[in-house]
Amino acid sequence: MILTILHTALHVVVALALPPLLLGVIAKTKALFAGRVGPPVLQPYYDLWKLAQKGSVFSTTTTWVFCAGPVVGLVTAVLAVLLIPLAGSDAPLSFPGDVILLAYLLGLSRFFTAASALDTGSSFEGMGAAREVTFACLAEPAIFLGLLVLAKLSGSLQLEKMLGGSLAAQWSAAGAPLVLVILSWFVVLLAENSRIPFDDPGTHLELTMVHEVMVLDHSGPAFGMVLYGASLKLFLFAALVVRLALPQSAGFAWLDWPVFIAGMLGVAVAVGVVESTMARLRLTQVPVLLVAACLLSAFGVVLLLR
Repeated sequence: MILTILHTALHVVVALALPPLLLGVIAKTKALFAGRVGPPVLQPYYDLWKLAQKGSVFSTTTTWVFCAGPVVGLVTAVLAVLLIPLAGSDAPLSFPGDVILLAYLLGLSRFFTAASALDTGSSFEGMGAAREVTFACLAEPAIFLGLLVLAKLSGSLQLEKMLGGSLAAQWSAAGAPLVLVILSWFVVLLAENSRIPFDDPGTHLELTMVHEVMVLDHSGPAFGMVLYGASLKLFLFAALVVRLALPQSAGFAWLDWPVFIAGMLGVAVAVGVVESTMARLRLTQVPVLLVAACLLSAFGVVLLLR
């Protein structure tokens, strides 16, 4: 009982404390590729602390929907990361069919984020919301098809079993489908978190912005919740990729957790490398790459059924 409580506490601490560090590692990796020193790795933590101490400005045209967007986005992201088993340990929230709850949490977060952007009455933010939901229609099938592969292998719709230690034994018989799902989910990770080549989180050009344009009117603690929720979303998709690539569990927390954290930092470095070596795609080319991600997961399903 005590060991279970310790595992749960460690899961919660890692899931809530590590996400901003991933953003810092990405920024540091990009700076190294550019030959610069770059910001400190802990800079995202400083930014969140600074935003928490500021005041918020709300337009008179907005309603409660605008205020609910950051709150719902943050709460759904926290609940989602608590559903994912990390480092071979049991997830704090787990029940049969919880993969369906994960899908609804991601959808609810996207809906309120887009709704809060539309609530401002700005055509600029409406353009970003339209792009966001359009790309999501192509990214979500890749996620669900990958989950279908895991459901077939585990015989369950419970994330704890789909991403548990038993997945390691499946690599010998279903290695090809799992590799395809990893590649597909990494592409989705870049798309869902507005990273290059799908979007540039550092730009403010009107014609190229997707996610950033939807949160331009948020400020202070509300904007801090947006940034922290975005880092949790990055952590969520990175954890899915790491659990697929490193499903082995030694059964010792002192060994499993460092391996998991190293894998998460490795994914962050990989994102930084991609952003440093690729250019942003044209908006007309983004659907092509997302369809390719869907096809990778679909081929994984076909190979598994064969």
